[in-house]
Amino acid sequence: MTIDRRTALAAGLALAAGACVPIEHDLAGRFGALLRIIEAQGNGTLGVAVLDTGTGRVWGHADYARFPHLSSFKLSLAALVLHLDETGAIDAGEHVTWSTDDLLAYAPFARERLEQGATLRELAEFTQKLSDNTAANLLLRRLGGPERLTAFWRALGDETSRLDRYEPELNLVPPGEIKDTTTPAAMARTLGKLLYGDALGEAARATLKLWMADTHTGTKRVRAGLPPEWPAGDKTGTSLAPGMGSVYVDVGYVEPPARAPLTFAAYFRAARQHTAADAASEAVLAEVGRVIARYARAT
Repeated sequence: MTIDRRTALAAGLALAAGACVPIEHDLAGRFGALLRIIEAQGNGTLGVAVLDTGTGRVWGHADYARFPHLSSFKLSLAALVLHLDETGAIDAGEHVTWSTDDLLAYAPFARERLEQGATLRELAEFTQKLSDNTAANLLLRRLGGPERLTAFWRALGDETSRLDRYEPELNLVPPGEIKDTTTPAAMARTLGKLLYGDALGEAARATLKLWMADTHTGTKRVRAGLPPEWPAGDKTGTSLAPGMGSVYVDVGYVEPPARAPLTFAAYFRAARQHTAADAASEAVLAEVGRVIARYARAT
């Protein structure tokens, strides 16, 4: 795909987001219609849910369709470490070490700290910030495996999200698979409980939000469509595995001025297989960010 084609598609998506849509009784329904236009322009399958923490209302498009977590599960994993630490179930200051046999292909933090090791808190921080696969696996094994993270979601009232495998196998999620999946609605609500509910204590919530704000893997996705002065944070995921389709994920929060915060969960499965991150597909999620911003200003 040439840069000119990417630019043209991004421009088309911007026009779609600004287009007139049929008048509906429900304001959220009209913004859902904008998301359907973006999906059509993007030539793929889009699933989005936005939780308005002020009203408890969730709106979006295809928000009950299943999509793979990919690396976005690492946000919840980091939250679990903070939760277990504040409740005394673990000591996040516990120091752990690992060997070269534990290193996966993408492990920037774990590779750098191979000789020194790290605390559980550091592993959680860089699982979130850098999406380090080895760090994520080390935490999962220490805490009780993928089933422990699934149990955490269940304790939050999320009966949908599930994690079944470790990195990198958890990324092998063809259409129709339910292992290692969630829905936009489930994840948007879970983020609401983690970041703005009572699932975590005040200090843990502040830490998690700070880590999310300092995560830069999503700068071309939803956050690219949000006003830069609005506080926001996220966690992304990407699958380019042959036979799995190309999937782009972005989940997070935004705090517009003079209104309650919003949490979002956005998933885009492209129609074509990509061999590298596709700018046009990331632009679809940036357009989702622009729709979220329009909603925030209108409500």
